[in-house]
Amino acid sequence: MARIDTPRRWYLIDYGNVISTAPTPQDWELLAEATGTRDLQDSTSAYWRHRYAYDAGALTSEEYWSLVCGERVEHVRSAWLDVLDGNQWSHPNLDTLDVLEDLDARGEQLALLSNMPATMVSHLSHAPWTRLFRHLFFSSSLGLVKPSPAIFEHVLAELAVDAGQVTFVDDAPANIVAARALGIDARLFDPSADLSRVLAGPGTGGARTPAAADVSLLGREPVRD
Repeated sequence: MARIDTPRRWYLIDYGNVISTAPTPQDWELLAEATGTRDLQDSTSAYWRHRYAYDAGALTSEEYWSLVCGERVEHVRSAWLDVLDGNQWSHPNLDTLDVLEDLDARGEQLALLSNMPATMVSHLSHAPWTRLFRHLFFSSSLGLVKPSPAIFEHVLAELAVDAGQVTFVDDAPANIVAARALGIDARLFDPSADLSRVLAGPGTGGARTPAAADVSLLGREPVRD
């Protein structure tokens, strides 16, 4: 009898607050001083209101930081603000990286999916953790942003795998809801949690309609993806 090969599972991992830790208060203070704008971390700030457009590549660096600062920002200043922003999202979660190293050593298939502007992609392009991933998917390269179903559909097509063969880890509830609606085994990650425990827990059992408890999470403060 001919052998039937079962497609191998993919582990699709978010970046911000999963691979990286959240910016520190000192990080936000440095960026506030450079922009002349306070409380950038607040969900209602211009930093977050315009972030999806920046992540999607719909705004240039100068356009984005001009909106954040409330005044015209030229290239030299925007480039410096991008450096500060890249730095504050570059603190590694060493516990997460240990788990990803173990998965890679076992020959597991890892891919990354992150909402990230092109300038930050460039900033992180030589980070050591990138070697763990066979595919790197960034919103700014795709012109698609989580939680749009289209970005997950693109990833599934590129990986050439059914949704049920993907385990997706993200810290944003809205992204988890969107992925589960497509049948992806999506696991909500708490930055204080142990990734190995998250992966060892029960799967979501394929596609389902988001429960009321899931939907209630959508209004939470935005996070860096």
